[in-house]
Amino acid sequence: MLVDWAAQGEDVLNELAEGIDLFAALVESGEIRQMLGGEHDRRNAIITIHPGAGGTESQDWAEMLLRMYLRWIERRGFKREVIDYQPGDEAGLKSATVAVSGEFAFGLLSAEAGVHRLVRISPFDQAARRHTSFASVYVWPELPEDEDVEIDEKDIRVDTFRSSGAGGQHVNVTDSAIRLTHLPTGIVVSCQNERSQHRNRDSAMRVLKARLFDIKMKEQQSKLDQIAGAKKEIAFGSQIRSYVLHPYQLVKDHRTKHEVGDPARVLDGDLDGFIKAYLMQKASGTLGQPTADEDE
Repeated sequence: MLVDWAAQGEDVLNELAEGIDLFAALVESGEIRQMLGGEHDRRNAIITIHPGAGGTESQDWAEMLLRMYLRWIERRGFKREVIDYQPGDEAGLKSATVAVSGEFAFGLLSAEAGVHRLVRISPFDQAARRHTSFASVYVWPELPEDEDVEIDEKDIRVDTFRSSGAGGQHVNVTDSAIRLTHLPTGIVVSCQNERSQHRNRDSAMRVLKARLFDIKMKEQQSKLDQIAGAKKEIAFGSQIRSYVLHPYQLVKDHRTKHEVGDPARVLDGDLDGFIKAYLMQKASGTLGQPTADEDE
């Protein structure tokens, strides 16, 4: 019986390579966990996406971002629940909210909060001109039931409406969708994912609770910054990343300067390089202010 030593050697090399890749992944995972020591980093996350000005262009860009994050969630093995989805007038979306369940979901996704910029040849422009679109990403930690966030029922206006999602088993003809308006702050939260009005209200309250807690934390941080004379690490709402599809191919984070020359891969959910660069610089205190390149 002849032994194919070459084939066996190739198998051993393949197993060795797989083991090295697994070890490298475990080491990297451990490094990231060490950088996620914030009070809420281990918690689940709530992420909301809103298009900027620009109508269909920015609404389509917001839809692309939603797909990017859903693909990233799938890659990480996290669970997700699309709490609210408001379709755009012609394409894309006006608003989307997703609850993400998984260890360190908030700590990881907090790197994505801010304004994302897309440069491309517009598929909606008959003249095939280059367009720039913006969309905002907001990320909050999902709070446990016993977290102390006081919400007075008289401060909430509750409206019911018919689901207006893109379709599927959850869209029905009853007024089961819920919109909560927190009167003191003006925060509006909608949920239309479930058939039950009661369950939609519970989901909307989860999001409202997280957003009010976020306001409370930011107010406290602002006071500490004033006392210490410190600058904020990042001004929320400023452009953090550009995705350029034309005239060249590049995704660049303006805070960390991390960049990738394959936008399709990034838009398919390959975000770990950007997230790791953000967390490393944040942990070392070297995270920069977002600044867009002039030639983009």
